[in-house]
Amino acid sequence: MTQNSLGVAVIGAGMVGRAHCAGYRSATQLYDLDLPEVRLVAVADAHEPFAVDAARRFGYERAEASWQAIVDAEDIDVVSVAIANELHRPVVEALLAAGKHVICEKPLAPSVEDAQAMVAAAEAADSHAGVGFSFRRTPGINAIRAQVESGGIGEVRHFNGHYWCDYAQNPEAPISWRYKGGPGTGALADIGSHMIDLGEYLCGPITQVSGGTFATFTTTRPVPLGATVGHAAGGAVSQERDTVDNEDIATFTATFTSGAVGTFSISRISHGLPNGLGFEIFGANGMAAFDLNHPGVFTFADLATGAETNGYREVLLGPQHPGLTRGLAMDFPSVGYGQNDLFAWQARAFLDQVAGIGKLPPVPSLAHGLHNMQILAAVTRSAVNGGSAVSIAS
Repeated sequence: MTQNSLGVAVIGAGMVGRAHCAGYRSATQLYDLDLPEVRLVAVADAHEPFAVDAARRFGYERAEASWQAIVDAEDIDVVSVAIANELHRPVVEALLAAGKHVICEKPLAPSVEDAQAMVAAAEAADSHAGVGFSFRRTPGINAIRAQVESGGIGEVRHFNGHYWCDYAQNPEAPISWRYKGGPGTGALADIGSHMIDLGEYLCGPITQVSGGTFATFTTTRPVPLGATVGHAAGGAVSQERDTVDNEDIATFTATFTSGAVGTFSISRISHGLPNGLGFEIFGANGMAAFDLNHPGVFTFADLATGAETNGYREVLLGPQHPGLTRGLAMDFPSVGYGQNDLFAWQARAFLDQVAGIGKLPPVPSLAHGLHNMQILAAVTRSAVNGGSAVSIAS
């Protein structure tokens, strides 16, 4: 820390980078008022107008045109890395070597080997490092996790998870880094990494995957004439087209250590679903379900009621559920929250971790990010080998 305060920076001013910027701005207002002073110092982006806009919009002191400026800055202690996956390793390694605390967006790296090197760098550093699986902060998901851990639905037998989006449905949307990298780096890594993490968060470690299937329906995309932002990647395009070399759809099955079965469906071409994350968990004595399109509730069923009224019921989220008391300005039952709140809660948790307060669940480590990468690699191996079973290294 710098003089009993924490200087914060964000590298990447695209869609997710802006969410990190806003998250740090809100973090000091959440939960207890026990953080040291948090200074919003800088936003960096290779496309400088994005950095300037984000810095002004979210109240940061300055904008930078390179990530190296963040590495070298003595007034910065905590950094979020929210840039293209292939850039994660050099940026994170340089930040850790400079003594910065780092939270890196998922997936951790473009390859397992890169992720292993990043974990080694984190273990050698005298600072905190984590990976941004923001859905772990979701109150509804944590309420379900509490029921699973307490035995509220009995022994878990089946997890069925999907993340269905439509950002790649338009074949004339421009090419970007999201469509490059080879099998396993498309929908699977981009959004499937979240669903794999949630499956393990709720059901424990995955030991094997099988039945991997990849499909790509748009094989070329137009080259943009300018900078692109986020999944939608709007803007003018040229007549030139470039090859898409990763998957639009990924499906697979998994086996958890407990013996439970997992079924996973991932898509970036699901019509009418901009952000369709959801899952069901079935146990010996009940079930629970969550749908991100309705984040203020979760579905639950157990044996508590008689046959006359037995069935799925909708549970309204409120202060009695994890993360909501003082996590919202109006923490009243059924007020609701959105995905942007998850980034604020994540930022608050990481600052809590860096400051050594220890009241909030820490951000997952880079070692956990490596484990997630190993599962992505196993699913990819299954898919390119006709759906063969692939074990996950413990």
